[in-house]
Amino acid sequence: MELVFATHNKNKFKEVQLLLPKHITLRSLDDIGCNDEIPETADTIEGNAIIKANYVTDNYGYACFADDTGLMVDALDGAPGVYSARYAGTNKSSEDNMDKLLAEMEGQTNRDARFKTTIALHLERQKVLFNGIVLGEITTKKSGKGGFGYDPIFRPKGYDKTFAELSISVKNEISHRGKAMKQLIDYLKNLK
Repeated sequence: MELVFATHNKNKFKEVQLLLPKHITLRSLDDIGCNDEIPETADTIEGNAIIKANYVTDNYGYACFADDTGLMVDALDGAPGVYSARYAGTNKSSEDNMDKLLAEMEGQTNRDARFKTTIALHLERQKVLFNGIVLGEITTKKSGKGGFGYDPIFRPKGYDKTFAELSISVKNEISHRGKAMKQLIDYLKNLK
């Protein structure tokens, strides 16, 4: 089976590729020659995942899954949420996003947060959604070199390290994306 994962993010692609069974050939947007910046115009994480999966299937003809992820911080009334990737502006810099979030969290005692990932699968005219959530907290400073996005400032509940300090195998086991991917993989295994 061949599937396109609607991403240009090489780190995210690598994480997901490690989770998939070997009989699934995974392609990125770069692999299929899609250099488009797929618009994320929905006001929900689910909506953005659906837009991206549909875009690839409708315009390139491939079975596709796409994800969208949001970081919701309790003290900021759920922000950055659906705007997580462009929280500090349209340049989409992870460093700028983290710096803005840390500045806004200055002096906050409630640092509770959660990551949510929704994966939208568009396969043989079927559209299915899978969700994963992980609880944690925002740290006071960046720690770790691994991962991407907000990983250096997010510490999952029950751990003393940020996502950026954990090994990729541990992160895949407990993360929001890992949980949503497990649901997707189980779904694909049951297709015959």
